[in-house]
Amino acid sequence: MTGHHFSKYDPSKNSKSKFEQLLDLFTQLLTYTNGDVAEAMDWMNQLDRQYNLTSDEYGMGDFIDELKEKGYLDENPVTGTFKITSKTEQGIRKRSLEEIFGKLKKTRQGQHHTFKPGQGDELNPETRPFQFGDTLEQIDFTNSIRNAQINHGIDSFQMREDDLEIRETDYKTQTSTVLMIDISHSMILYGEDRITPAKKVAMALSELITTRYPKDTLDIVVFGNDAWPVEIKDLPYLEVGPYHTNTVAGLELAMEILRRRKNPNKQIFMITDGKPTCLKIGKKYYKNSFGLDRKITNRCLNLAAQCKKLKIPITTFMIATDPYLQRFVQEFTETNNGKAFFASLDKLGAFIFKDFESGKRKTVY
Repeated sequence: MTGHHFSKYDPSKNSKSKFEQLLDLFTQLLTYTNGDVAEAMDWMNQLDRQYNLTSDEYGMGDFIDELKEKGYLDENPVTGTFKITSKTEQGIRKRSLEEIFGKLKKTRQGQHHTFKPGQGDELNPETRPFQFGDTLEQIDFTNSIRNAQINHGIDSFQMREDDLEIRETDYKTQTSTVLMIDISHSMILYGEDRITPAKKVAMALSELITTRYPKDTLDIVVFGNDAWPVEIKDLPYLEVGPYHTNTVAGLELAMEILRRRKNPNKQIFMITDGKPTCLKIGKKYYKNSFGLDRKITNRCLNLAAQCKKLKIPITTFMIATDPYLQRFVQEFTETNNGKAFFASLDKLGAFIFKDFESGKRKTVY
């Protein structure tokens, strides 16, 4: 007999184990401590004392032993210090991805995907009548057979061209992306941690691309007084330095990286909270932290124009609300013909992921 069977809810059957619960918290803390195991464990112990995370049956020492046994921690036999493994690094990236996508599923606010049909690799729920030139692979046989039964009856089954329905597919472009992250000192000033949300977005975006879009490329560039690339595996350890904001150096390095990429579609995502304040001229740094210095901003605008000529759009995610900074970002965006989002920290991931996904689709003629 077909139907539903209802039973009393038993939370123990669905809840995570104590190890899994503590692991979730531990990986979250590692993001804040820049991968420092000792500091993360110190926080764990403080939280345990305050909220009784462990019990007589399963203590924090058991948790540490299980972390080692399951390959999440490596212990130095000489010094007794711990460091996280590649398994933990990937776990942090996966957790960031789940955290950000979890927020996306809970809200449709700001969603602006455009689904354009063509020959591609992802099924579209929409169907249309058969047209000359459509391939056999595009035919939705389930709907087509149903149409034939309705139109001609079951007893004398036949299928005609008018019965055929076509299932559209969405074509996903291959894209090379450079994600620029501002690590200047202002990313932790004014009592607000801005670097941790930026790291989470970078880790989640890298996990998304490597698992769902393996033909895409993602490069991470950090910029302070200078700019340099970082590996995906190094993201949990990323720290803010005593740096100014050399946006020019970041853009120049991003452009150089994209020149070497073979994908025809290229883009730059830039996460920043402040104005460009630094420029390297020869071996010396030209700095001005007190305002928008035209000597610095003009170089930024010139690079924005160069990216436009190279068909490299720049999407700026501004996590500051100063009106004069927003005016500069607007001018920068207009020069590049790119996009700008003035995003709060809790919405940063949603903005970036929705923009990235919408750019994966294009019309195929």
